[in-house]
Amino acid sequence: MQVNRIVISALLILFVSALGIMSCKRSSSGDNNLTDVITANDFGKGAYKDFVEGEFPFITTVLDARKLGNGFSDFNVVARGLAIQLGNDSYSCFDMDLLRWSVAWSGEFMSMVLPAQVSYKDYFKRNSNELPIILGDPKIANGMYAGWSVENPNFMEVRPETQQVEGMYWGPVPEELGRWSGTYIYGNSVILSYSINGSQILELPGSKIINDQLVFNRTFKVGRTSKNLILNVAEVLQAVGGTVDQYSGYLIHPNRDSITAVVLNGKEGQVKIVDNRYLTVEIEPSNKEREFTVSIWTGKASELEKVTGQARSIVIKIPDINRPPSNWEEKILTKGRMSPDTAAFVTDMLTLPVPNPWGRNVRVADVSFFSNSKAAVSTYEGDIWLVEGINKELECMTWKRYASGLYEPMSIEIHNDQLYAFGREGVVRFHDVNDDDEADFYENFCNKMQQSTGTREWASDMVFDHKGNIYIAKGGHVTNYSGVLPLLSNVEDGTKWRASTNQSGSVLKIDPTGRELKVIATGLRMPYLGINKETGEVSASDQEGNYVPSSPVYLVEEGDYFGVPLTKHRNDNPEIKKAHTWIPHGVDRSSSGQAWINSNEMGPLNNQMVHFSFGRPGIFKVLFDTVQNKTNGGAVLLDANYPAPVLKGEVNPTDGLLYFTGFNNYASNSNGISALMRLRYTGNPSYTVKNFHADSKGLLISFDEPVLVKDGASNFTVRAWNYKRTEKYGSGYYKSDGSAGHEELHVAKVYQPSHRGSVFLYIPEMMEADQIEVNYQVGTIEGEVIQGSLWLTVHELKELDLAELGYSNIDFNKAYAEKQEPRNESNSLISVEKGKQLFNSAGCFGCHAVRGVGEGMYGPSFEGVFGAKRKLVDGGEIVVNEDYLRESILDPGAKVAVGNNPEMPSFEGILTEEDMASLILYLKTL
Repeated sequence: MQVNRIVISALLILFVSALGIMSCKRSSSGDNNLTDVITANDFGKGAYKDFVEGEFPFITTVLDARKLGNGFSDFNVVARGLAIQLGNDSYSCFDMDLLRWSVAWSGEFMSMVLPAQVSYKDYFKRNSNELPIILGDPKIANGMYAGWSVENPNFMEVRPETQQVEGMYWGPVPEELGRWSGTYIYGNSVILSYSINGSQILELPGSKIINDQLVFNRTFKVGRTSKNLILNVAEVLQAVGGTVDQYSGYLIHPNRDSITAVVLNGKEGQVKIVDNRYLTVEIEPSNKEREFTVSIWTGKASELEKVTGQARSIVIKIPDINRPPSNWEEKILTKGRMSPDTAAFVTDMLTLPVPNPWGRNVRVADVSFFSNSKAAVSTYEGDIWLVEGINKELECMTWKRYASGLYEPMSIEIHNDQLYAFGREGVVRFHDVNDDDEADFYENFCNKMQQSTGTREWASDMVFDHKGNIYIAKGGHVTNYSGVLPLLSNVEDGTKWRASTNQSGSVLKIDPTGRELKVIATGLRMPYLGINKETGEVSASDQEGNYVPSSPVYLVEEGDYFGVPLTKHRNDNPEIKKAHTWIPHGVDRSSSGQAWINSNEMGPLNNQMVHFSFGRPGIFKVLFDTVQNKTNGGAVLLDANYPAPVLKGEVNPTDGLLYFTGFNNYASNSNGISALMRLRYTGNPSYTVKNFHADSKGLLISFDEPVLVKDGASNFTVRAWNYKRTEKYGSGYYKSDGSAGHEELHVAKVYQPSHRGSVFLYIPEMMEADQIEVNYQVGTIEGEVIQGSLWLTVHELKELDLAELGYSNIDFNKAYAEKQEPRNESNSLISVEKGKQLFNSAGCFGCHAVRGVGEGMYGPSFEGVFGAKRKLVDGGEIVVNEDYLRESILDPGAKVAVGNNPEMPSFEGILTEEDMASLILYLKTL
């Protein structure tokens, strides 16, 4: 009977799986809104349309509008802008911080130079801190002041001094003046929602052609008002005159041939000219809701009459925001790929919706789950997709476009079944008002965090705790590239760095209402976050670079400072918070987020913390020395397949498995473009390191499964080094006396208890160090050989009660007397092959192109590098020879070539003289 039940169960599973596949195929042929099933993605053959879609009304962007020409302000930048397609080859940029039209123009749209834009079709192309500009003909603009005033016109900065850095103000206007509420999507139109002095306003931007003239329209629905509201419509510098009546007015441009005119449709409001420079519309108090249109036109003075007359009769109504049409009715079907159960942890692939009817690239940045297992996925392109049908076999998943137009939404979270995204516009909460699985209202949940135009002040990460508090991390924009941002004037070491905001490189906390924001920790470069949703414990990584010597994992507490002086944002001299653990450059040179596996389905990873690596790529289990009260930490790589860089991850509450995302752009060892993946525990034995304890006499290392150590100390090599935190990019390796290099910690004897679940390494010279690397080879009970490594950070050494931990009757004096001297295994071989191996193991190939592979990577190409001439940023010129290459390996910032970024770490103390000779020998062959 038992055998029969097993057979019947197996047949049922096969039948259900086959039925799912058949159903997926049958639906695709019977529903016009479903595509054929996609079984694999080929990003190399993606027939992508333009980044900007003509059918969707806007993109979120920054804008450099400082050089619009005569008659316009030369100080006009937008950190949070909606670049809106108005039809008739016309556009406007609405500033969500200042609630103003920054500029409106005609002709071509904008330069697509932001990171997600330049890499949209050319995946490895990078942004060089260039900001978008308008490519067309500017018609109207306003300077850097609020788009509305109350009672009296005001064209001065209204934001408080706390939002000012080096003469630049960042962040939204004070709430007593106005607040950005969000955007309604209605087909190919967008309706802006905000409040001014408590009065609710809807605005429909658009344009019309009147007698061959382009007219911009702003149609308003204004709620009850208790005070005069003044709309700042347009600014004309050095105007030579103007005329105004109640419902229209114009200013004459300095050339006396052109004018900018404003016309009101209806009897609401009054046009006024202020200081012979500003065109405004004043709206009187009222207890009633009012709807009217403001038309703005720039052109020849001789054309004025035939435009203004018809503009007065324009009738535009704001559509019903509660009954929007659908934008993306099609659904994409994909079938995932299950990995065979060949290891304890395997990676399943959730096939992405590429290709799709909109010719849209899909590079996934983050994933989150609703309570019913439906997922939401955000993309680097600014889209959000909903995914249904995620089950054990992944045989039929349905993808539906849900939102678009966002600015690099690197983080999404679902809290209480509501979807939130964090991008440079702030934290957005989405609403589907007509239940068609499309977001119709993009609500501004919180935009109180400051945001500059700096391309590297990423909105990098967002996590929720169990109480509904939100923690966000912002990039530090630690760069000296050119750009809008001024150079900092208060850098203590005399180096030159660009300013950003008072909250760059920080971790901030938003309360559950979205109205209160608090800085928790500062001094980070490019942080990503993790959170234990059961305890509320927050973690962070940082990106190796200037002032960050390697890849750290931090445990974050309020008041922490993490060591980057450019983002300290404090007047005191705080102590630098120690890293929970460091991970070496050659292991993980580009860190990303973390996740807690609050699950019962992940075997040895249940209730463990994992850390994601973009650069390697991979997933690390984070280790805690619980005997030392978490003072010491470590990391060990989970052996699995990682077909793309890894950025973010989350446990699916339905199946308890870890799903993770990633895409390529900046330097990664992976050539994969993007993937949505699932880490699945198969039940097979795992021989990963479980935990460790640091003792004054050595290390106790535990494994998930029993292991055997046959050859004793020869199975283990241990070495230690420290890092130096300087303004230079990364750090070399340094001994305890400060000299370059690392120290070998000789394992004198290995002890193992009868349960064989752990080993104790007796290390007479055991020391505290920033980094301790342990390489090991152990055996399984079945005779399999297991090789691995773990990386530890030991801040404190105490004597363990080894007897209590299963190690009794250890005679360290005898072991010390019997210890053998370590073998000298230095390899003095110098060869091209060794140089190639070092090029790969050190991660050089993740940044530099060689032999036609990796063109467009982050660092300069090494094709034909030896003997070539290089112009330097200091104006000099050099021929690339062995001395130059050696200097560049040890001190990459000493001589920087034009067009290159000083963003390579030093390999001082990491590579031996023989290593460098081999590496240079290999570079000479390219």
